This record gives sequence, structure tokens and C-alpha cells, in this order.
Amino acid sequence: MGKGFDEYASEYDAWFLDNRNVLYSEVNLVASVLKDAGKILSVGCGSGLFEKILREEYDINITDGIEPSEGMAEIARKRGLDVTVATAEDADFGCEKYDTLLFNGTPSYISGLYAVVRKAYASLPAGGKIVLVDVPKESSYGIMYNLAKALGTWNHPLLQGVYPPNPYPMEFVSVANWRTTAEKITMLDNAGFTGLRFMQTLTAHPLYSDLAEEQPQEGYGKGDYVAIVAVKPF
Repeated sequence: MGKGFDEYASEYDAWFLDNRNVLYSEVNLVASVLKDAGKILSVGCGSGLFEKILREEYDINITDGIEPSEGMAEIARKRGLDVTVATAEDADFGCEKYDTLLFNGTPSYISGLYAVVRKAYASLPAGGKIVLVDVPKESSYGIMYNLAKALGTWNHPLLQGVYPPNPYPMEFVSVANWRTTAEKITMLDNAGFTGLRFMQTLTAHPLYSDLAEEQPQEGYGKGDYVAIVAVKPF
């Protein structure tokens, strides 16, 4: 998977920059759950685009990242991150080194997500937080992506008139494994996390989600991009 992202690193960045309202709706969501987050590790930081915007426009400074793609990591380093090239499964999250472990858009690209969630729990100090942010499988985007993945293309009669003018690149859709919100809740509960809190954005249909920038809302029943914050108890 890292090799695929190496080959399409520039395309990944370009998609977000071409879909500015989607980008900022998602950034607003991530920023809303990182207040008082302490020292943050971004697991699967990609090109560091979110981290750059959070630092420059929201005063949220994330200095450390983990990213399996060399191409992505190189771009992120140019944007000021100290990036370790590793998968989430193999990476060292440190022993109580970070107050918050952020997984922004990465849970669907982590095969052994439950093992990673358990490792996160073991690595965090008491009171530390894990933040899982992703497209829920049950959401409009999730259903649309899975249909495109099954068909192997956006150019199909079943998808005609359904997807946005500038859809997420098929190279990234084809390697993702979206999970339901319920699945992620079960993983967090079973790992020992408590105090789950939910925020959501992208509440318009995917066809219209780039027409306006959204501010996040509490809950997870309406949004196509959902953040789950959970705490390691004292």
C-alpha cells in the first residue's frame, strides 16, 4: 500500500486542494477535537497537509508523524514534520511520550486496526486520548466508495449522477477498508478506552459536499466524516 501512495502522493495532495471546502470541513472537524490535546503524534500523517494548515491557521502544532509512504513522508518533512517511515502496525508510539494519538483518515488503511488501537492504549499515559477520524462505512461516502471499489471505476452507469465532479482517486479507494462507527466503538471499548465522544462533518450528500465549508456538529448520525475521541482512564 505504501508503494501505491508513493506513486500517487502528488495526486492525493492535489485532490484535497481541488476540493477546498471538503478539505476545510475536515480540518475544522480535526481542529475541534484537538483542543487541549497536549503533545500529538499523527499516525498516517500523509503529506502533512492537515498538520500544516492546523499549525498555520488554527495554532495547533503537531511536530511528529508516522507514515508508511516514502513519497508522502518526504512532502510532510518539507512541511515541517519529523516523520518516521513505518506502518501503524510496526510503528513505535513511544511509552507515554504523547498525550494524543491522532489517526486522521487512516483507520481505513490500517489492516490490523484493533491491534493498533490496543497498542495505542498501552502507549498512552492515563488520561491520554486516541482520536479516530474517518469516513464511516455506513455513510453516504462510505457506501459510494464501496460501490466504486466493487465496480473498479467511477465511470459506470450505477454511479452516473451520484459521485462528485472531482471524486477521490480510485487508486486510494481500491485499497481502503472502511469500517462502521459501531465496529470502531467496539474496538475502543474492548481495548479499555472510555468517555467516547463524537463529532461529525460533511453532512451534505457527496454531490454537494464541496459547495460550502462546514463547521463540525456533535454526534455521528449525519456526517460522512466522523471523529471519535476516547480516553485511557486513570
